Amino acid sequence: MGIVAPALPAFAASFDVGVTAASFVISAFAFMRLAFAPVSGKLVSRFGERPLYVWGILIVAASTSACAFAESYWQLLVFRALGGTGSTMFTVSVVALLVRLAPPHLRGRASGLWATSFLLGNISGPIIGGFMVGFSLRLPFLTYGATLFIAAMVGWLMLRKSTLAAPDRDNTVPPLTVRQALHHRAYQASLLSNFSNGWAVYGVRVALVPLFVVEALRSTQAMAGVALSVFAVGNAAVLMISGRISDQRGRKPMVFGGLTISALGSAALGFSDSVPWLLACSLIAGVGAGLLNPAQNAAVADVVGAKGKGGPVLATFQMAADVGAIPDRGRHRGRGVVPDGLRRHRPDQRARAAGVAARPRDEVRGEGVGPGERGGGGRPPRRRP
Repeated sequence: MGIVAPALPAFAASFDVGVTAASFVISAFAFMRLAFAPVSGKLVSRFGERPLYVWGILIVAASTSACAFAESYWQLLVFRALGGTGSTMFTVSVVALLVRLAPPHLRGRASGLWATSFLLGNISGPIIGGFMVGFSLRLPFLTYGATLFIAAMVGWLMLRKSTLAAPDRDNTVPPLTVRQALHHRAYQASLLSNFSNGWAVYGVRVALVPLFVVEALRSTQAMAGVALSVFAVGNAAVLMISGRISDQRGRKPMVFGGLTISALGSAALGFSDSVPWLLACSLIAGVGAGLLNPAQNAAVADVVGAKGKGGPVLATFQMAADVGAIPDRGRHRGRGVVPDGLRRHRPDQRARAAGVAARPRDEVRGEGVGPGERGGGGRPPRRRP
């Protein structure tokens, strides 16, 4: 996921759309995850985690690869949205499997280990993706799709004969329903905290930080990738520690502390006026999210129980983050942002960004050059006293 984060807003903007439309490409993925989550929960309960795990990865791989060949904004939007269905199949099935396999006294650490492995990709992904953007906005999507096909094959090979991953056929224990789970205050609190985390991390941060770095700080898309990676580093640095403490001291301290630190780091991000300040705020917010994640997942696992028969319950928990990942988009005057690297792309890509990449640099950067202020023959714009 991290490898396309620096490229996705700029790739959408290269089709000559505004920032709101470019950000909606990210929201569409989250919206489809949200809409398909209840179906994924029922499918996991019916067919088991193993087949849903593999099929989910394959769907995301195919849809992401298709994004690389999008010839219009609407094609990119549809392909990206379709990937959300596979993504929710994968995440619900994986969490359900972890809940079923991890004993209660190790759930925090098991969740922290899984989240750490996930974030190792998020640490390296944005840096690699930011580097790839300099060559082609399509290259990160092709790389993402290829690695997912490999991951699906590896997962299938490792799980196909596993007795631990086999579907639980014990019908004496009825599955936990969402209505029953909502009677637990821990589950209610987990839904609220997951919504907050999804809004701040997966919605606002991923959608707007790359654009904020380019427009407000006048830096590069590669630096946007570094900022996202710094957030992931802070996150990964404390996941295992948080999981261990949540197993020993309880879930509440880590959830409360993580939300508080994440809120401070996210709020300070809005006051960033330099790249070092941006990176420092990203690190703090990452630490907060890292403290929150294992304890939050372990709390939901405690509610579901050792049998793990709660696909819809886990899907609803996941939906809370996806609702948060569809943030309000402020209106933005002017056209989309196209990085300087786009000018080195193929002529057909430059043509799609007509009115942006082809305009003078000071116009693209919004320095107040309006119609009629630039005369013929390359004269500089008229300046008022």
